[in-house]
Amino acid sequence: MDLPPFAPFPPPSLRNDLVPEEWESYLGSWILLAHEINLLSSQLLGQRISREPSIVEFVVSYVTYNATQSPLNFPVNSSNSRILRKESFLLTHRLLSELRPASPRLLEWSFLADLCIVYSKSASLKALLQNIWVREDLDTRLQKSKISLIQTLDDCGKSQIPADLEDVLLRTVALLKSSFHYGQLLMLGSDFIDAISSAFEKVSVPLQKKLIAITYLSLSSLMEPSNLKLSLLLDHLYSLDSTSHGQSLCSSLCSTTPFLRKMRDGISGPEAIRAEKLMARLGHFERAQSASGKPKKAMLRKKNKGKMKDDDNENGHEATDGIHVHRLSLITQIQDLFPDLGSAFVVKLLDHYGDDIEQTTAHLLDDSLPAHLKALDQSEEIQAQPTLQDTSELAAELSPRYPSVLPSRRNVYDGDDFDRLATSPSQIHRGTKNLNGTADMMLQDRSATPNKAAILSALAAFDSDDDERDDTYDVEDVGGTVDKAIPSNGDEDADFHDNDEQALFSAYKVSPELFGRDTNTRRGKARANFKNETGMTDEAIEGWAIMIERDPRRLGRLEAKYSTFTGGQPELARTSYRESPAGSGIEESDGGEGGNDATESNRGGVRGTGRRVRRGNAATDPTDERSAQAARQKNAGKGARANHNRRNQRARKMARGGFGG
Repeated sequence: MDLPPFAPFPPPSLRNDLVPEEWESYLGSWILLAHEINLLSSQLLGQRISREPSIVEFVVSYVTYNATQSPLNFPVNSSNSRILRKESFLLTHRLLSELRPASPRLLEWSFLADLCIVYSKSASLKALLQNIWVREDLDTRLQKSKISLIQTLDDCGKSQIPADLEDVLLRTVALLKSSFHYGQLLMLGSDFIDAISSAFEKVSVPLQKKLIAITYLSLSSLMEPSNLKLSLLLDHLYSLDSTSHGQSLCSSLCSTTPFLRKMRDGISGPEAIRAEKLMARLGHFERAQSASGKPKKAMLRKKNKGKMKDDDNENGHEATDGIHVHRLSLITQIQDLFPDLGSAFVVKLLDHYGDDIEQTTAHLLDDSLPAHLKALDQSEEIQAQPTLQDTSELAAELSPRYPSVLPSRRNVYDGDDFDRLATSPSQIHRGTKNLNGTADMMLQDRSATPNKAAILSALAAFDSDDDERDDTYDVEDVGGTVDKAIPSNGDEDADFHDNDEQALFSAYKVSPELFGRDTNTRRGKARANFKNETGMTDEAIEGWAIMIERDPRRLGRLEAKYSTFTGGQPELARTSYRESPAGSGIEESDGGEGGNDATESNRGGVRGTGRRVRRGNAATDPTDERSAQAARQKNAGKGARANHNRRNQRARKMARGGFGG
């Protein structure tokens, strides 16, 4: 069965003339045709496209008219609209990926930009553009659009701003977000970045924000991990920093976008050394902006107490659905950059980021929203809230509500025989049971009194002198485990510990290498014998040595504890002076004779021999210690007796008016 041809998707002006029921029938027809064509094989699809161009015309018209922001008289987010959106994307994906070559209409810059606006959040679209970019040689096909964009920006700096500039910039931002190849195409050469910097100061503030977004996405495309072009990125940044127009754009780029943070994370290797000074200079713009800007005050949000104004039209806020006019201006600024976002989703973004437009825009451009925001419907619009026309309705809502039945009271006697009415009436009495009884009769009744002998035996067992038991360290009071073991006075464990410690200390003093932690020491025979002797493991032996090395005072205590010195001194060494024979410097005896260089005894000469011993000259040998000592003794009082006295006498003479000789 041959399918009828596709009718082009109507523009918004024509859609406003249709009633909703008629529009829904048209949507159903397009859904049916798109679904049937998507079921065709690649070969049959190519044959049908070649003889029926209405399919391509429908895809182009659908993408083009859905990319424009025009008010409609009926909702566009119906179920049929969402189904047609899905079927149209599947059809476009097949036309671009399966047909070779693809239709030239589908490779034009305007269609690709509108496609990125309509399906801006689709990850499949980004993968599709990356696959067809090299296969269809889009760098060559989009070269004319690049030249046209540069010419439009140059006209902004020279003459009147073109009327379609905002639409062109919006399409450029959308295509840059979905394809980094397009950003690298724009960055080839310096014409594009120069045109942006020259037009930046000539346009209005909303257009400046779009230019900042284009510059951020274009420069960030050069840091794509799959196709790094860091050298080209640094060249462009140096060019921007060297011109006055470029510094204005560069300052806004660094202060309103996370470009510097992304640059620090994305640059590594040899290029990082080259970029250090540049990033330091660009960081100056970031710090200057943060220093000049006033700190934002925390917004105190009032709690909703259920109170409302009697008339919402008093301040003219009825058309804004209760949203303040300043909040509406923030929503409009964000939707200028991201037209695919719904107003309700933008409100949630502003609530999350505290009405900070710069931070919200930066996270949207970087696609780094939190998970709970990504999961929301990004095309959600603000719904009109019903208005209370009569205060009586509000009063009805605020009226107190009481439970119909009071809660029943319960006690410990619930469910007993009396409660279940199982008690015999004979057991029930009203008032006092024994009307004839009195209090004196109850006191005189000894039937229930305990035996006197039992009371006396209990008193005899009670010792009033016993101290009260101390429960301070009970488990319940301490909150932990109490060691109830009674320490023994003995002490086999203490003796065993002392023996091990003495064996360890003795071995440590004799051979410290026995406590080494290497493999050879652990496997050695000496270690094995020592382990058998003490019964300790390798870890315990080595740990003891480590503690000894870290605590010298403990080593001193062990030496004092296990020292073998008993205080006896069986031999006293001689302390008298002895001469060295023949200048050898070795002291032999008290009465030896010396040669020429030998020193004399303490009192000069050798006693008992009758001979004079010639003094040696200590100054003759400059290498001898005595020569240095003699020189010091010679010059010890020289200053006090000679030079200083002569100088002082001359000073006195000059003071009396004499002349120096």
